[in-house]
Amino acid sequence: MKVNNPHDKFFKESLSRVEVAKGFMENYLPEKLLNLIDLDNIIIEKDSFIEKELEEYFSDILYRVSLKGKEAYLYFLFEHKSYPYKKITIQLLQYMLNIWELKLKQKKEGKLPLIIPMVVYHGKDRWNIGVKLSDIVEDIPKEVEEYFPDYKYLLYDLSSYSDEEIKGTGILRVFLEILSSLYKDDFEERFKEALIVLERLREQNQGIEYFETVVRYILNAKDGLEFKDLKDMADKISTKRGEDIMTIADQLRREGRIEGKVEGKMEGKVEIAQNLLKKGMSTIEVMDITELPKKKIEEIKKKSQH
Repeated sequence: MKVNNPHDKFFKESLSRVEVAKGFMENYLPEKLLNLIDLDNIIIEKDSFIEKELEEYFSDILYRVSLKGKEAYLYFLFEHKSYPYKKITIQLLQYMLNIWELKLKQKKEGKLPLIIPMVVYHGKDRWNIGVKLSDIVEDIPKEVEEYFPDYKYLLYDLSSYSDEEIKGTGILRVFLEILSSLYKDDFEERFKEALIVLERLREQNQGIEYFETVVRYILNAKDGLEFKDLKDMADKISTKRGEDIMTIADQLRREGRIEGKVEGKMEGKVEIAQNLLKKGMSTIEVMDITELPKKKIEEIKKKSQH
């Protein structure tokens, strides 16, 4: 069964645009890093390093850049669970090792390229876990520090971003406005702000198809929102956009992506839980990843033993 994942599609359709990726880095990379990286020659790698059973909860994009004249990589891991995954540092480390393994196969000589790990998160709860591997390890005596492979990732917790804290223009701003407000009470106002930006882009004959990308994402990802609600919001900015939303909603209905999204989401979580249990993960770990209740995990485990 193919898991319907609107988050992954929205993330990749947005940040696979070089101008959007460049805008994100210009506005959000620490200045000390930005000064070292040449953003004029960003190359988006095609490989993904997410395990199949975790694709509903994580997405990734790998960018090749030049850092002080040498090949380096910026690795974006997008977590679209509703709350932070406690073992994200282990997950990231595994993906970085996978990237290095791939580079070793492609280029057997020379040193490994530098990888800068970055996490983008927009869940319901604010990020409340550390950004270093050592934060989830028992206290490390100073005498042992040199033997421990610690690292730190850059965190972009969109759940905590207010409208005033959103940087960037055009499609980047729309992307961040929607992600940062999806689970918030001010979603309507932020959606209308995004719509104003999209209208300006349309007048410049830019990002016309991105409107449909945004609407499809919202209708599939935001629980409790009917397409008529979204149309009413859009009508306050542009009646033409309101009509377009109705057209998109009809397309989604024909594709079975609105009525069946709740059922499909549950079925997908059950299938993922089954796969994770087969790999030897504990009930607690599967609960943390899939957000299914313990009772449901125990039921799945019991059925798989027969």
